[in-house]
Amino acid sequence: MSQQANPRGTFLKIADTLKTWIETDPEMTELPSLAEVMRDYEVSRGVALRAFAVLKQEGVAEPAPGGRWRVVRAGVDRRPIEQRIADIITADGLEVGQPFPSASSLAERFGVSRPTVTKALEKLEAAGVLAGGGQGRVRTVRAVPTREERS
Repeated sequence: MSQQANPRGTFLKIADTLKTWIETDPEMTELPSLAEVMRDYEVSRGVALRAFAVLKQEGVAEPAPGGRWRVVRAGVDRRPIEQRIADIITADGLEVGQPFPSASSLAERFGVSRPTVTKALEKLEAAGVLAGGGQGRVRTVRAVPTREERS
């Protein structure tokens, strides 16, 4: 786009182009960075931010840590990891006192890193849902969360 092009509506064209990329590539999980959009379309930061805001408003993308934007796909559970981990207790029929899956197995199950799972498990321990933990110790279920506690 030339420097003399009218910026009015440019952000909508950029948003439409990014939506087309997302629709044609089902494997796409992350959008180009703000700097890449600014460079590729020769637009200001404000125009690029407005394009991303359109994608967010339409539920196509959301901001991610580190200033990046990720694609939002239908059917993907977007709840915090600690809530999804807490759901294992009821989904797997675990009862108070039973051992809870390890951080490694949970990391593999949810497709996240072990440190991420460890932080989530620590939150569940602080909430009184899990007991134990630490290196070499097995975590156990301390309390079965009720529906209200999970939501």
